[in-house]
Amino acid sequence: MRTRVAAGAVAAIGALLASSGVAGMAMASEAPGELPPIAVNEVETDEDWIEITNTGDQPVDVSGWVVKDDNDTRTLAFPEGSVVEPGGFLSILTGEGDAGFGLGANDEARIFLPDGATLVDEFAWTGHPATSYGRCPDGTGEFVVTAEPTRDAANACAAPVAESLVLNEISTAEDWVELGSTATVPVDASGLILAAADGSWSQSLPAGSELAAEGHYVLDAELPGSGGVRLLEADGETVIDAFDWTEAAETSYGRCTDRFGEFSVTAAATRGTANDCAPPAAAEALVINEVESNNDDTDWVELFHIGDEPVDISGYIFRDDNDNRGYTLPEGSIVEPGDFFVIDQAQGVRPGFDFGLGANDEVRLFAPDGATLIVEYSWTEHAAVTYGRCPDGTGEMQDTTVSTKGGPNDCSTPLRINEVDGKDGGFTELINVGVEDVDAGGMTLRTAAGQETALSGTLAPEEYLVVEELAFQDADGIALLEADGNEIDSYDWTGHAQTSYGRCPDGRGEFEVTAEATPGAGNLCEGVTPVSPWPGGEEVVILDEEDDFEGDLSGLIYEPGENGELGTIWAVENGNSLLFKILPDGNGGWSPDVDEEWAGGLTLRYPDGTGAPDSEGVTLTDAGAAGGVYVGTERNNAESSVSRPSVLRYDISDTSGELVATDEWNLAEDFPNLGANLGIEGITWIPDSWLTGQGFLDESTGAAYDPAAYSGHGGGLFFVGFEGTAAVYAYALFDDGSFHRVAEIQSSFDIVAEVQFDRDRDVLWVICDDTCQGRTATFEVDEAGVFAETAVYARPAGMPDLNNEGFTFLDASQCVDGRVQTFYSDDNDTDGFSLRSGTLNCALQADPDPSDPDPSDPGADPEPGPTEPGADPEPTQPGTEPNEPGADPGDAAQPGGGSGQQPSGSDDRASGGGTLPRTGAEFAGLALLALALMGAGTAALRTARRQNGQ
Repeated sequence: MRTRVAAGAVAAIGALLASSGVAGMAMASEAPGELPPIAVNEVETDEDWIEITNTGDQPVDVSGWVVKDDNDTRTLAFPEGSVVEPGGFLSILTGEGDAGFGLGANDEARIFLPDGATLVDEFAWTGHPATSYGRCPDGTGEFVVTAEPTRDAANACAAPVAESLVLNEISTAEDWVELGSTATVPVDASGLILAAADGSWSQSLPAGSELAAEGHYVLDAELPGSGGVRLLEADGETVIDAFDWTEAAETSYGRCTDRFGEFSVTAAATRGTANDCAPPAAAEALVINEVESNNDDTDWVELFHIGDEPVDISGYIFRDDNDNRGYTLPEGSIVEPGDFFVIDQAQGVRPGFDFGLGANDEVRLFAPDGATLIVEYSWTEHAAVTYGRCPDGTGEMQDTTVSTKGGPNDCSTPLRINEVDGKDGGFTELINVGVEDVDAGGMTLRTAAGQETALSGTLAPEEYLVVEELAFQDADGIALLEADGNEIDSYDWTGHAQTSYGRCPDGRGEFEVTAEATPGAGNLCEGVTPVSPWPGGEEVVILDEEDDFEGDLSGLIYEPGENGELGTIWAVENGNSLLFKILPDGNGGWSPDVDEEWAGGLTLRYPDGTGAPDSEGVTLTDAGAAGGVYVGTERNNAESSVSRPSVLRYDISDTSGELVATDEWNLAEDFPNLGANLGIEGITWIPDSWLTGQGFLDESTGAAYDPAAYSGHGGGLFFVGFEGTAAVYAYALFDDGSFHRVAEIQSSFDIVAEVQFDRDRDVLWVICDDTCQGRTATFEVDEAGVFAETAVYARPAGMPDLNNEGFTFLDASQCVDGRVQTFYSDDNDTDGFSLRSGTLNCALQADPDPSDPDPSDPGADPEPGPTEPGADPEPTQPGTEPNEPGADPGDAAQPGGGSGQQPSGSDDRASGGGTLPRTGAEFAGLALLALALMGAGTAALRTARRQNGQ
């Protein structure tokens, strides 16, 4: 009997099964205390399925039986009607459905009775199999790596002879030939023929000649000093393998690596065991020198050559901790002595590996045989910057100060000379380019003329220190020295600058003459926007519990509530393809909706009901979530090496199961050479009325944007941020699935992690993650009609340098004391937390006085909020036109939209330097007060959440 069960047809059993005590009805009769004859029979960790078999002589009903991996909180159950016939097989896909889970490299498969506690059978493993793990023989044997997966069928316990056997080692000194098996199961070699190449002799292998899995078999034979041997099939003609030699080897000829590599002279003859191979030259000459795993632009690995002769590593194979994937280095991959060689992630037309490096991962380089390990390095968490050897090639791996891809590593103290004004009354400015505080005590600044001044104090990351105690000559220099006198940084000049000399950009760029001296602030450089402090509060607090999210939380969008009430945050998780609904918890915090339909998030699928969209961004139109939730994706995680940068629309009116996209706009044809993991990271929607009101330019026509020219595109454009190009693209998405690019916005960042339209402040936010130290930028439509960068902001001072891939904020109706609450999602789930909150000034130009609880005119009456109770939403999703071309679809005052995506016709949004009124803010006042309370005692607030059943 062959039956397949998808986890999508399986209900998670949770506490219900644990408390019910209901036993699965077995059709076979067991004595009291005797378990039914069901065994775990095969496990496949690529497609993620578990197969069981019935070793008894009666059918067994396994309805309601529980399936778990190594985590007791993840459970699936076989549905009603699941019966395993004697000798039959039944499999379950564990990775599908809301309760599904993947099978990892170090995991186990466990089968329980319906009580969820009585274990029937289990199997654990410590690495992904090349095929599958299966019992040989079925049901009763030990687990082996099978010849191939055979879901719902007898296990493949025998391997094809011709594809599994090789000549492995030949000793002309001792006259023997060794065969080797590459199979993971035993191989019967009976009847095969070993023969001399010249036909002078041959011998047949007798019955019972079996090679163990990955084993060896030796035959004695008279071998000449020069000649050859052939391994033939039983017909005496078909060649399985062959080897010829022209002179005798002192030791032996053997495959290196054993059973897989090419023949070479071995270090020693090893009859009947693995070959003794001298290490390849690359293993002696190369070391892993630096590793970048945070996906800062790309993941990469740097090799360094410590030997004396060039090494050709063309055809070598690079892998992470997964043996089932790898990248073969192209021809011409030659490393010279003392050189660096970077193995990079694919990006655009540039080749490279198509998988990411994780927080707990390793990097390995193999010889072309795929088995000979050359170098390796592993880690258990992402480096703050990179892991690198200091000194290069010979030092221990450690956290570096700055990333130095393809160049000498930098593990020095992360202080840098950032700006120098050598004129009278001048200054020297230092900056901390690291990710942790730096104590400058004991360090010294020394001029080229010999003046010195001692430093003191602690600098936070990205903080400046201005020193004014030194006088400079017209031609002079400045050096920053460690306490032991070693130089950290220096700069020399031959004449004073009219302004100052400064690094462009701050801390990391080369020195140039600045536009203006800016002691204690970001350098003003031509073409570089200076970094300004965050326009809001410094404090950032954690909102979620450790088990609210599993990690990979990415895009966010806030949807305002009705009548001035707090609304909903929509969030996507890219790894598990989930959509979350996050609600205010009544204590000033926010937490995922725990109602049955939303608990754990809803699984997202492509329009055909399959796949696992790598969901990175999320947005809404003015119609709100009721008009569809739009998700930006990079690829299908089920086919992770293929780029699929798509916008997917989901109807959330039915949340009884998985969400299947109603529409897909696959933008791949516009990005033909984009790396699979370098696609859409952020998405936002901007209404046509706002764009036309700002004089937005349609770059595809060279004229002012005219919505009427794009019939069927809805009431606005979608702006999508791409990681690999560090740019944002404006698209009209049509109701027939087609699309048209209207404009491109190039950011100053290395990558784009999120984009967010802000109608309250008339800006487009572009967010970078820890690649850019958590900086954000604002863009406004300039006189030419294009989005131009107007400001770059540092992350809030209280925010660690996290991999924040999501950013959103409350709308203007929640402005309290001059600020609204902001939200950040950390894709890395640092310390077990993914969701954090801070504050943003209601007007970017205003900085509320903390001593003044209401920076607005104390005598002014609050104006009406930006939403009008009772107004019905007018859908403006793609495929639904506004009432007339150019009309504001928000004039009907809809409750939808997010992050300030309330109707654009509202007059009370911040414009210029105005301060937003306080309207409908009672609940938000509690939220902002909670930020201060959480900063002093975050744990107390979490306890309160638990006590309130959150």
